[in-house]
Amino acid sequence: MFYRPAKAYLNLPALSHNLTVAKRLAPNSKVLAVIKADGYGHGISRVAQQLSHADGFGVTSIDEALILRQKGFLHRILLLEGLFSKAELPLIIQNHLDLVVHSHYQLEWLLEFTAPFGINVWIKIDTGMHRLGFKPDEVSSIIRKLEASPNTFHPHLMSHLATADEEHSAARCFTQQQITTFEQASAAYDLPTSLLNSAGVQSFSNNSFDWIRPGIMLYGSGQSEGSELKLQAVMQLESKVISIKEVNSGESVGYGNSWIARRDSVIAVIAIGYGDGYPRHAPSGTPVLIKGYRVSLVGRVSMDMITVDITDYVDLIEIGSTAELWGDSLSVDEVAQWAGTISYELLCGITQRVPMIEIQ
Repeated sequence: MFYRPAKAYLNLPALSHNLTVAKRLAPNSKVLAVIKADGYGHGISRVAQQLSHADGFGVTSIDEALILRQKGFLHRILLLEGLFSKAELPLIIQNHLDLVVHSHYQLEWLLEFTAPFGINVWIKIDTGMHRLGFKPDEVSSIIRKLEASPNTFHPHLMSHLATADEEHSAARCFTQQQITTFEQASAAYDLPTSLLNSAGVQSFSNNSFDWIRPGIMLYGSGQSEGSELKLQAVMQLESKVISIKEVNSGESVGYGNSWIARRDSVIAVIAIGYGDGYPRHAPSGTPVLIKGYRVSLVGRVSMDMITVDITDYVDLIEIGSTAELWGDSLSVDEVAQWAGTISYELLCGITQRVPMIEIQ
C-alpha cells in the first residue's frame, strides 16, 4: 500500500516499442541496449527483461553486469568503462563479459592476465570528444599487442559521439568529422565497429556500423526535434493536489518570496519535491499538467511540495486532482529544458521513496 501520492508509473511495453524503433533505423546493425545507471533510473532488471530481444546490454561497471548475470540474463554484456582494477579480470572471465579498453593501463592489465578462453575487447578510439579513448594513430599498435598475446582476444572498435544530439550546423559538422575519423581509423581492419548512440541512430543511421548503442531513446526521451519516430515515454511521474489556496495580488508564495502574484490568484499545492527527485532548480513557469490542463510552477520547489498557479482552471481542479510532472502528455525533455538540465538527470534522479508501479 502506497499512501503518499507521488508515484512513478512505468509503461514497460514502451521499452520494447522504442527498441523496435531503433532497430528499424539501423536494420543492418546489432543492438547493444544501454541500461546503465539502474536502467536510467527505471530499474535495471525490469528494463533488461523488456529489452531481452536486444543483442546485448551496455552497463557502466561489473557491479551492474553481475546483477544481470545473477538474474539469469545470458546476453553479451559490455562494461562501457572497462576495468577499474586488475582484481575484476577473474570475474569478467567467469561471467563472460565484454570490456572496453580505453587506456594503456587497462591494456597492460589485460595483457598480463592469463585467460583460459577468448575475451571480447572493445578498443575505444578518441575521435574528438577527448574524454576516454586512444588516439586514432595508436590503434594499430594496440591491435598488434593483442594479437601477439598468448591469450585469445576478439577486438572490436568503438567511439562515442559528442554533439549528435545538437541540431546547429557546427555540431552536425563536428559529428560528421567524428564519423569520418572513426571510419578512417577502422578502415584497415575487418573488425566489428560501433559508434552511434541514440542521437546518432536518429540522425546519422545512413552511416553503417556493426553495432548501435541506443540509450536514452529506449526510455522515450531524446527524440530529435521534428522527428516522427513516435517514441513512447516509459516513465510517467505523477502526484496529487493536496491544498488549494487563494493569494492576493502582491503576495508571495514559497521560500524566499521568489514569486509574487501579479493578480489575485489561486494556488494548488502538489505533493512532490526535490526529496522525490523533482528538480529543485526548476524555475517559475515550468509546466505541470493537472487533469490534462497545463499550469505553471510558481515559487521555489520544496523538499516535499511544489506550488502551481491554477487561477485559469479554478472550477476544474480540486483537492485530489492528478498532476503529471512528466510522461506521455508532458515530455521529460521539456521539463528538463526548463530546469536547465537534461532528461537523463531527471530520470536517474527519482529517489527511493517514490514507488515505481509497473504497467504491463
